[in-house]
Amino acid sequence: MDILKIPPMEKQEYDRLIQENCVCRIAFRGDRFPYIAPFLYTFDGKYLHFLPTRYGRKIEYFRKDPSVSVEIERYAGDLSSYHFVSLQGMLREITDPVEKNRVRQSFVEMIRKRKLSPQVMAALGYSPGDPPEKIVQESRNLVWKLVGVTDIVALKNA
Repeated sequence: MDILKIPPMEKQEYDRLIQENCVCRIAFRGDRFPYIAPFLYTFDGKYLHFLPTRYGRKIEYFRKDPSVSVEIERYAGDLSSYHFVSLQGMLREITDPVEKNRVRQSFVEMIRKRKLSPQVMAALGYSPGDPPEKIVQESRNLVWKLVGVTDIVALKNA
């Protein structure tokens, strides 16, 4: 019996998948086991950006080793259609104030454009009652960028 292999996506297909979504999972190297956490992200066509809160295991694991795997997926509820991309690279903390502000603004625009629930603000360390513009006004989180991507696996069922 032959095993059916899931076909790969072309670059423009997985770039579109990344652009059309805003939630991913990041796998960090944990102490004994991998640690996986969901993250909101923005994509500027070249880099994925993240606004992690300044607390939790993710910060500890990032400081120990910034090597990560990032996974983004889209699938139908009945799994008749599915696409996913996994990117292995390094998280880099952005420290340049201008670049940090640009990334923070991209999150405000993404939240507004996608009409995300006010509840999403809690995932970024803010109160659900806070307007998205607080992301730019206050520095409650770090700013990360995925760099040095060494491997991309992007598959689809159709």
